[in-house]
Formats: sequence, C-alpha cells, structure tokens
Amino acid sequence: MNDLAPPPARSPAPAAAKPITSYKPFWAKRLGRAPFLPMSRAEMDRLGWDSCDIVIVTGDAYVDHPSFGMAVIGRVLEAQGFRVGVIAQPDWQSADAFKALGKPKLFFGVAAGNMDSMINRYTADRKIRSDDAYTPGGQGGKRPDRATLVYTQRCKEAWSDVPVIIGGIEASLRRIAHYDYWQDKVRRSILVDSKADLLLYGNAERAIIEVAHRLAKREPVEHITDVRGTAFMRRTDEVGNAAFADWFQIDSTDVDRPGRIDSHINPYLSTEDAAASVGETCAKADATQSSPVAMPVSRKAGAVAMPLRERTVVRLPSYEQVKSDAVLYAHANRVLHLETNPGNARALVQAHGDRDLWINPPPIPLSTAEMDHVFDLEYARSPHPSYADENGSHDHATKIPAWEMIRFSVNIMRGCFGGCTFCSITEHEGRIIQSRSEDSVIREIEDIRDKVKGFTGVISDLGGPTANMWRIGCKSPQIEAACRKPSCVYPGICSNLNTDHGPLVKMYRRARALRGVKKILIGSGLRYDLAVKSPEYVKELVTHHVGGYLKIAPEHTEGGPLSKMMKPGIGSYDRFKQMFEQYSAEAGKKQYLIPYFIAAHPGTSDEDMMNLAIWLKRNGFKADQVQTFYPSPMATATAMYHTDLNPLKGISRDVGPGRRAEKVDVVRGERRRRLHKAFLRWHDPDNWPLLREALKAMGRADLIGNGKHQLIPTFQPAAGAGYVSARRKNSTAAGTRTSTVTQGRVLTQHTGLPPRETGAPRKKPR
Repeated sequence: MNDLAPPPARSPAPAAAKPITSYKPFWAKRLGRAPFLPMSRAEMDRLGWDSCDIVIVTGDAYVDHPSFGMAVIGRVLEAQGFRVGVIAQPDWQSADAFKALGKPKLFFGVAAGNMDSMINRYTADRKIRSDDAYTPGGQGGKRPDRATLVYTQRCKEAWSDVPVIIGGIEASLRRIAHYDYWQDKVRRSILVDSKADLLLYGNAERAIIEVAHRLAKREPVEHITDVRGTAFMRRTDEVGNAAFADWFQIDSTDVDRPGRIDSHINPYLSTEDAAASVGETCAKADATQSSPVAMPVSRKAGAVAMPLRERTVVRLPSYEQVKSDAVLYAHANRVLHLETNPGNARALVQAHGDRDLWINPPPIPLSTAEMDHVFDLEYARSPHPSYADENGSHDHATKIPAWEMIRFSVNIMRGCFGGCTFCSITEHEGRIIQSRSEDSVIREIEDIRDKVKGFTGVISDLGGPTANMWRIGCKSPQIEAACRKPSCVYPGICSNLNTDHGPLVKMYRRARALRGVKKILIGSGLRYDLAVKSPEYVKELVTHHVGGYLKIAPEHTEGGPLSKMMKPGIGSYDRFKQMFEQYSAEAGKKQYLIPYFIAAHPGTSDEDMMNLAIWLKRNGFKADQVQTFYPSPMATATAMYHTDLNPLKGISRDVGPGRRAEKVDVVRGERRRRLHKAFLRWHDPDNWPLLREALKAMGRADLIGNGKHQLIPTFQPAAGAGYVSARRKNSTAAGTRTSTVTQGRVLTQHTGLPPRETGAPRKKPR
C-alpha cells in the first residue's frame, strides 16, 4: 500500500450511521424557516440574512417540492440550521450570475439537475431536444452541456477560496472513469474534470449534513475523507507512508486469470485447528508463542490472512488503462457493481495520471424515521414565486412541465432491487428500499388536499422508482448486508425476499378513504413479476387505482435481450395480464395495459426484433412511443455497448462459445438502429420499405403479404394518398407526446416531457 494516498476511515458497520436528526443545529437556526429558499439578495434582506452559509447551484428551475433534488437538499440543510440560497439555471457565460447571493460562508453545492444534462438535452439519436421539462415554459437551452463542469468552473471563478461540492445524478453516474455516448469515448471521472473539492453520490442527505457541520467547525475540506457516499482526489506522494500502512490493497487492475480456485477460508479457526486442517501440528508455534493466534487457512493454499473489510481498498484499472482497453473497462464495471451494497462494499481507488480517485462505500440508507423527517419538512410545494406573473399565476410561458406532472403525486420510497442493466436507479439510489411510514404518506396527501392550488381530489401517483416495492426487502438484515447479487428478482425472485404487499394494500385503502380524495391513481411503473406474488394487491390495484391504462415494462419478448437486461421472461407478463383482465372484468371496467419495449438494446439480434414485432401484431399492440436504448454513464448495459462484452458473466481475454467471457451483439450504426425501431413500429407505412428489404435479407419474405399472420403488406401507399401516421397525427400540438397505442387506442399525455428513455430517471424526476 506504499503507493496510496491516505485512505478514508470508515464506520465499522452500517448500523453505526449517525441519525441525521441528532446533530446540534447550527447557530442560524434561530433565524427561522424561509418561505422559499432565497434566490436574490432582496429575499435575503427580508429574511435578515447578511450572507448564505451554503449556495446551491442547479440546472433546474427551483420548485420547492420533495421530488426536486435542490429543494430536498436545501430544506434538509435548513433544518440543520444553515442559511441556504439557490441559484437556479444561471447564465453560465460569465461568473456574474454566480455572485448573485454573495460569497457563501461554507460551500457551493453544484448539481446539473434532476437529469444528466446530456440526456436532458439530447435524444438517443444524439439530436438536440427542442424542450426541457425542468424549465419554465418547457424552453430548451437553459442549461449548458455537462452542466456540472461548467457550473463548478464558474463558482471557482466567482470565489476561488470557497469549496465546491458536486452531487446529483450527473455526478453520481460519472463518479468514475466512464464511457460517454455523446463523444464515443471513455472520459475521466467528473471529479477530475470539474476540479471540485468533493463529490457526493447517491441520495446525499446523510453525507451533506455531516460535511456541512464539519466545514462549519472550520475543518478543511481536504481533510474530509472518511464520509460514506463521497469521492475525493489525492496525489500519491502527498503524505508519508505511515498514515496508511495498515490498509490492505486488493489489486484488481487486471482481469482474473484462469487457475486454481481456493476453498472459502474460515476466519475463526484457532492455531491448533488451523494447523490440523493442513495436516500439521502447532508444537513449534507453541514453543515460540505464549498465546494462541487466529490463523485463517485454506485447505488448498494454506495460511492466508483475511484483512478487515473496513480497512480494505480495491484498486481498479486506471483511467489510462480503461480508456484504451475494452476488456479492462468491462472488468472495472463488473467490480464497481459488486461493491454497491452498503452492508459489504469496500472502498475503490482508480488512478488518473499521478493522482488517485478515492470512492468511499455507498451511503447507509435512511431509516424510515429519517425518510419521514426529509419528506415532512415544510416544502412550499410550488415553484418559486419569481416564475409567476404579478398576479401570482402561471401561464404557458412560465409553467414548469415536470412540476405539472408531479404536483399531485406522492413519492413513497427510494431505491430499486430490480437491477435492470439499462437503468440508472441502481447506480444512484441503490438497491436497498428506503420507505416512508404510512402516516407520513397520509400527511402529505392531506397537505396536497389542503394547500395545493388546483387539486380536484385526484392523487396522480403513490409511487417512486417502482410502484410496488414499498416496505419490501430482504427477510434477514444479516443476509441483506452480506449479499452481492445485482438483483433480488433475476433470474427469479430470491427466496429471501419478502414479497408481502399487504402493507401497501392497507395504505392504498387508508389513502382513498381520506376526506376530499376522490381517486388515487398509480402512475409509477409496476414490477409485475413481483405483483403476481400477491393476487390481493393486483385485485386492489386493478379495482381501485387504474385510470383506464396501466403502464408496465416487459421491455422485450426474447430471451437473448432479456438476459442482458436482467428482466423476466414474457411468461411473467402473460401471468400478470391474465390477472389484470380477470380483475378488470370482475370490477366491470374496460382497462388496458400499456407495455413498454426497447429497441436496439445490447444483445438484441435482428431476429429478436422481428419476433417482437410478430408478437406485437399478434397481440394487437401498435407502439407509437418508441424507445431506443440510450447508453447512460456507468450502467452495465452501457459497458456492454462499449466493450461488446457481458460484465454479468466473468470477464477474461478468452472470449468465445463455451469460454468464460461472453460476447454481446451490439446494435450500432444509424441504419441498424433505425431497423430495430422500425420493427417496433411495424404498422407505420413509413417503415415498410426498410422492413421489406430486411425481411428478404433475413430469409423471411413469408412475412410480407396481406394475410393476418403476415407482418407487413406487399403494397406501399402512394405519396400524398392521405395516410397520416399516428406519430405525425399526435405531434401537431405543442408539448404533447404520445404513449403506446393499446388495442387500437391512443393514450396521449400532455406533459411536454421527453420520451421515456433508458438512461433517464424512469418514474420520478427526483
């Protein structure tokens, strides 16, 4: 370990996490709560502030609501007694806008917003979007590309001696050397490029509170190296070797080599037992030692010392290695994802030139009491007044589409244990479910009813990243802390997973019985393979909480792509569909499922897409909202896309059938990606020429014809014949996107949001 900078000290176990409500409040607590976190000096003057302790810079418009990250972090810090100001969507052309609130006493907190700024601005085909759901009026272009880098630079220009701490989903997903889809290359950690002082990843309440209090005590930011959920940079020669001599480094800078696999080591054997296990005696040891010494052994390898996990660091391949070696990139991605469970994750270190990037283990999940504290804070539950006109109202030019979508919804949990390889939730929020209490959720519904203008009695969603994982998790805390599986529900539902939906059913019933509440809808995506384990839940959902349509995401029908996504087979969808239709009929309702599918995901062949198209036609689905695989930073599917290898399997340089490493069919190039999208929209005549050509080349010309079992007709409508595709017909109104045509019917959502894409936060704009 002589080449490493001083490593962070970690708490001995997850249970040692300090409650976020146990800190002594900062002195400014006496100044009271701000109606809105100030965005101008005039607002600060009205509050009696001479300065801010913390200034949050964000790429989103400021909406004081618990679904918006800047509001959550701001209110949580305010509850600790700090004076927090917000600079939202500043003009980044100079540092002037970053001086608007004066010099912060403690630090700048910088985030690109609720979405990665590149995903927010560009489509999966790298085309610029014309709108931005997190901006007043949905106006595009109000934040720069790679906003975290730009904002950090401007903060440093404004006040060079003020620490800058970066966070949010953009920083989370780029905390390590990562493949960047827009430049088609591996970029350095965002911490290196931004030159920020500290990076916080994941849900950052616990970390930001500790960091703020330590900075308030005048501890230098460069000394704060022991906080979970943080990353920092150090030069390898900054400090003497004695400071880190007791750390054990696991060298994982190369792929594992085939060879002997030792049996598991028993760390509890005494000296006598250890010697006996390899056919020796401890007589010699007894002659030289006055007391027994624990000596873990392997029957094959002999004595092997087992270091403490809390004093172990895994050294990944360097940035210089992974940027030029696809095998090492896939290997680093696999190791990273194995170190994501807060119960057993070790620190990671990755060299970038002559400096080391240290990534501490993930933050300890918030307890239910802590989640309640965060969500029970006094949010104004509306956009900042500066976005309204002089009468306090919002017109089309000032409405914030993302706020309009979630204003009557309630976030009941965080995290997802599904582990879908294309989704960013696991890398950001983690797979441990963090749930609010039922009472806290009910209080928020009552607040919406009593305080939010325009409430008509309909709650648009009780959900989160997934609708039905609230209070679901491992049956054993000990097993959960030791588990290193990437998913609790793939390839099947783990036998240790509690699948009881009873508490969720109880909360649904209590919520819809509230005075003034007419309807509770479930708008978040449903994990249907989990739902079928609880017929009572499916019946409750279908009978009372579906507004005609329910969205679910089988993503594909074929085993090849599903295995690369870590999604269940289409049989799970069929079982859920049967239950959905049965309970809909019993309730006397005509209701429809809206299935989502992905085109061009790694591992998808042209034949897979053809079979999906045949399935869609056979089942009467005409997909109009087409989603193409979007390689988001750090995702496992993105590693597949970049390397042509499957990190879910062992990584080695020995690739091929029957070998340890698995090659992945990756869909690249405009023509092939366009073909896969065309199969999803098999019903659109615009796609028929391309499909005819492809089917003939695949030897499936039998699917061309006018029979009901054939995919596309032989004729082509003449230009100007009067045919208007569903996409064109439903895109004429500004701010409208179309979802999926189900059983011949089109559901149109007037949200102004970009189409659901696999790199974006999937359900909530949190």
